[in-house]
Amino acid sequence: MTDTEESRGDIPKQRDADRSREAILVAARDEFAAHGLGGARVERIAERAGLNKRLIYYYFENKDALFLAVLEDTYLNIREAERALHLTDLTPADAIRRLTEFTWHYYLEHPEFLSLLNSENLHRAGHLHDSSRVRELNSPLIITLGEILERGRIDGSLRGGIDPMQLYISIAGLSYFYLSNQYTLSSIFGHDLMKPKALQQRLSHICDVILGYVLRE
Repeated sequence: MTDTEESRGDIPKQRDADRSREAILVAARDEFAAHGLGGARVERIAERAGLNKRLIYYYFENKDALFLAVLEDTYLNIREAERALHLTDLTPADAIRRLTEFTWHYYLEHPEFLSLLNSENLHRAGHLHDSSRVRELNSPLIITLGEILERGRIDGSLRGGIDPMQLYISIAGLSYFYLSNQYTLSSIFGHDLMKPKALQQRLSHICDVILGYVLRE
């Protein structure tokens, strides 16, 4: 048996390939979220996934390529969850409220998402910069939000002139900042901002701010 033939024995058959790749992505997501890109170790990712380290390099070539794949997969997950909201079936005001509430709950339930974004921002989006896939994933959301805003302008429920991208950044930012800075904010204000009552107050505040901005008086 040649070295090439022997190495091929470590590569899963096609029917197992998707499962192996998914196991690597889940393990890498948890590793990167816990340790950041710099602190993550391929050996620990392989151990988490229960796979040979060589398979990671077979699928993703290197740690940076794996990190990008995790980021793309993470964005795919949140965009798919947003599509499941069927926002276009709702009235404009209800659609924006639904998106705002969803964003808050998604960030709260997926702290790894915030950690991965923090890590990529430390690297000035060097990985996402060359990812056409991420742009393709995010563009439909902005288009949908723009259509909702236009419906609201036409039926008189929402004011005109709202930039859908800016609105989404505000929706995301009002949740993101609070949760990603929960420890420092809790410390400087002397309150546990992650208590259930505090979380509900924050969500109510976010909805009031966003809807107060978009609704026509």
